[in-house]
Amino acid sequence: MSDPRTALVIGATGGIGAELALNLGKRGWRVRALHRRAAEAARRFAWLGPVEWVSGDAMHAADVERASAGAQLIVHGANPPGYQNWRGLALPMLKSTIAAAEAHGARILLPGTVYNFGPDAGPVIDETAPQNPKTRKGAVRVEMEQLLVRAADRGVRSLVVRAGDFFGPRAGNSWFSQALVKPGRPVRAIVYPGRPDVGHSWGYLPDVAETMARLVEREAALADVEVFHMRGHWFEPGMAITDAIRRVVGDKDLPVRSFPWWAVRAVSPLVPLFREMLEMQYLWREPLMLDNTKLVAALGAEPHTPIDRAIAVTLAGLGCGGIHPAVGDGGAQIVSA
Repeated sequence: MSDPRTALVIGATGGIGAELALNLGKRGWRVRALHRRAAEAARRFAWLGPVEWVSGDAMHAADVERASAGAQLIVHGANPPGYQNWRGLALPMLKSTIAAAEAHGARILLPGTVYNFGPDAGPVIDETAPQNPKTRKGAVRVEMEQLLVRAADRGVRSLVVRAGDFFGPRAGNSWFSQALVKPGRPVRAIVYPGRPDVGHSWGYLPDVAETMARLVEREAALADVEVFHMRGHWFEPGMAITDAIRRVVGDKDLPVRSFPWWAVRAVSPLVPLFREMLEMQYLWREPLMLDNTKLVAALGAEPHTPIDRAIAVTLAGLGCGGIHPAVGDGGAQIVSA
């Protein structure tokens, strides 16, 4: 029997990094994770299974190169903390990953975002849409993908899988867990950040990880530089997600409140996080639907968990009560999407 494939996950303590580490491990991959405090991370994330935690800093190219020895895949799920110094941290970290991939012949997997796009790209966005972001964070994300394209000239292969706003039982910081509901509490109200009549895209993390894993395992069919878009859960209008939450909680009269953008604006001069949130407000006012035609052609269908099940598992993972007992466990299912 041949040795299992090896994946290095950078950012395994984050939402998508953890979900993908879990998925790859179940598929028989040998999973390695880079962390500055590896022993502590190993204790906190023991539920990920037999992950090999390696001490190192994603900012240090030598650490990433050492940790990726023998790996066929490097998952670059690292994000700077909060919204501060993205340019100063995100670009150097990716350059470390690119250098390691070049040294060991690994493919880079980068989780993509909709931040790359401005309103001129929509309302339906395929992989060839123009990337003219309105935000500083979006501009950095565009630069990151451009780095991958240029690295292909040196033989570095990459894969970008783009999805909407993340949600899931282990999503960490997300609009779902930081605005729509409150983690650790029963759902007594929902706070919605967008215009009620504007569509919005969500990516359920177990589905995103499943999609990434299936694409990675088609290595022979992938070009050196590949980008795929996930449709995920598209709500038209965007407020329809609140109806799904009400169904799962079992309270059709659950109140829905508007997000206090006025308060964010008032303190944004003093709080960098709020300045970045204001820059991204257009994503809640403009419909940006990701076109998954290319993905469906590659996989046959997009991994897609029914929304009530996905929300139930998410609420349970966030420690929220009031979940309908008939809802399943949230495993990804293949349906037309």
